[in-house]
Amino acid sequence: MTRRRLDPVADPVLVIATHNPGKLREMEALVAPYRFSAVSAKDMNLPEPVEDGTTFIENARIKAIAAAQGSGKPALADDSGLAVDALHGAPGIFSARWAGPDKNFAAAIDRVRRELAWRRTGEGASAHFVCALTLAWPDGHCEDFEGIARGSLTFPARGERGFGYDPVFIPEGGTRTYAEIDPQEKHDSSHRAAAFRQLEAACLA
Repeated sequence: MTRRRLDPVADPVLVIATHNPGKLREMEALVAPYRFSAVSAKDMNLPEPVEDGTTFIENARIKAIAAAQGSGKPALADDSGLAVDALHGAPGIFSARWAGPDKNFAAAIDRVRRELAWRRTGEGASAHFVCALTLAWPDGHCEDFEGIARGSLTFPARGERGFGYDPVFIPEGGTRTYAEIDPQEKHDSSHRAAAFRQLEAACLA
């Protein structure tokens, strides 16, 4: 399958279709080597679309297409979340919604802990992060990619770095949570980086 490539000379501005400052930092770091002028959907005053897809890729597409068509420029969107095996993949695509309208991820983490306690599961519960990336153009064309980072959960939350569920997620083979490790270390091994490596090879390299 032939992928459409993104040329930073022809399209120097890339819209990062997010209003989440943590995601924005990570996505800006991923595209930085390609010398795009990255601007967020929030900074362009683009509204957040309703994410009513049933998969991570569907929701990433909704955000990317809305940003590309709203700005008239190529847009890169992420939809990601935590999937806990003992919770049958929850919170999954509802990861942000578990945090409520105030984006209270401490409350979301506590809900995960309580849900696991009811199932007599907790420390060491297997889980994985999923990241879907969609690169969209104003004409509606999309390229989709998905990455996974496997690991386990730990309670209580540990670390001051990262965002979302990072303080309770220990990546496979590690001993520290995503919120405890150096941002560059997370950048190299995260689900977002795994998805971006696919996008990079197909659409940028």
